[in-house]
Amino acid sequence: MFIFAKYSKGFVPCLVITCCTAFTAFGQNNQSALIIDTGSRAAVFAPGVVSSPFDEAAATFTPDGNTVYFYQGTIYLAVCFSKKENGKWGIPEVVSFSGRWSDWDPFLSPDGKRIFFVSNRPLTDSDQNKPQRKSHIWYANKLSGDSWSAPEYINEPFNLDGIGNYAPSVSNLGTLCFYSPARDKTVGKSYYTKWLGDRYSEIKELTLNGANEVGDPLIAPDESYIIFVSGNDLYISYRNGDSWTTGQKLGPQVNDGNANFDPTVSPDGKTLYYSSARVKGFYKRDQTKSLNYTELQAEMNSIFNGRSNILMIPISLSNLNH
Repeated sequence: MFIFAKYSKGFVPCLVITCCTAFTAFGQNNQSALIIDTGSRAAVFAPGVVSSPFDEAAATFTPDGNTVYFYQGTIYLAVCFSKKENGKWGIPEVVSFSGRWSDWDPFLSPDGKRIFFVSNRPLTDSDQNKPQRKSHIWYANKLSGDSWSAPEYINEPFNLDGIGNYAPSVSNLGTLCFYSPARDKTVGKSYYTKWLGDRYSEIKELTLNGANEVGDPLIAPDESYIIFVSGNDLYISYRNGDSWTTGQKLGPQVNDGNANFDPTVSPDGKTLYYSSARVKGFYKRDQTKSLNYTELQAEMNSIFNGRSNILMIPISLSNLNH
């Protein structure tokens, strides 16, 4: 389906991924649609600075958009951050609580005061020099400057020993979504739990794509939509009363056949970020000649060597009633 949206250069065709009645957590009834300009193309985020020859994923931003947190690594993963100064992203640093254990999938609360992440670090009642077999969801609170509190394990029944949890995301109301593929032996599923003020509610399954996989769920700050992964592709589902609409696949500008994961949206709602090892469209080897060793090394040390980068594409989450 196509509509015409007004841009600074006139009217251009845009792809409406889905359009439905969405009920937000505040009881509003809005006609909503995720729009991607059909002429848009994904770009690498901060190439050579944040996106490197290593694996990067799960970009999450402070409310002002000037600091990005993400994870990076090869065998071991660490949560890192980069600051924007004079319009340019600075050399990343490892956050104060990371760098020893494998920490990944960071997600900032919408107010920027708490960061959730996944880690294999030992629990307080276990050997402090031995990582856990599975990953659990932890959080840290923002202190002054770039410092964070010591990480806290979320001591709730959904953080079960022997069952890994991944890709946490949190709404303004504290609703926590996460991916837990081993919890159900059939397909990978995601779940949500509401914050009750002193504890989390019992988890419920996010049934957004029939019997198919639902992974890496990103819940909107106002809980009006969830972007998720199924197979290699990204989908979006809108809130519909107390449930969710069936997910609609995002367009070919995003889903190009490569495996996409860890979707996030910028604080202003104008950019979709996701991770992919995509090479097509960014790099193509010259097949008319053979590479010598120096050229082979240069290719392997480039950001298009088959490891994941963070990609970005402009989007519009529009209220079509206005």
